[in-house]
Amino acid sequence: MLVQDKSQHPHDRVALRGLPAAEARRLVERFEWHYTPKHGSWLDMAESELGVLATQCLARRIPDKPSLSREIDAWEENRNKHHAKADWQFTTADARVKLKGCTLSSNDSRH
Repeated sequence: MLVQDKSQHPHDRVALRGLPAAEARRLVERFEWHYTPKHGSWLDMAESELGVLATQCLARRIPDKPSLSREIDAWEENRNKHHAKADWQFTTADARVKLKGCTLSSNDSRH
């Protein structure tokens, strides 16, 4: 699986630029392509969920792709059955500590 951050660009021209054509084609056919939406918070959640998957399911040798698919399907079914969620708690106090020294003026165009 390949999660690509720039969804507006065709994957075979951006991620594989500079590779010989045959190698680029081989990789294009090998990967399962996924694109992030315009707002990056989805990518943060996906990275977190992939970390949980790696820890809970993939921290051992899996002999082949069919076994891998079965293991991931079983893990996903269990997570969904138990309504596993990301706990995104970021309090105002946490934000003040994290963002100390990072201020935006009302004239700043980055908001």
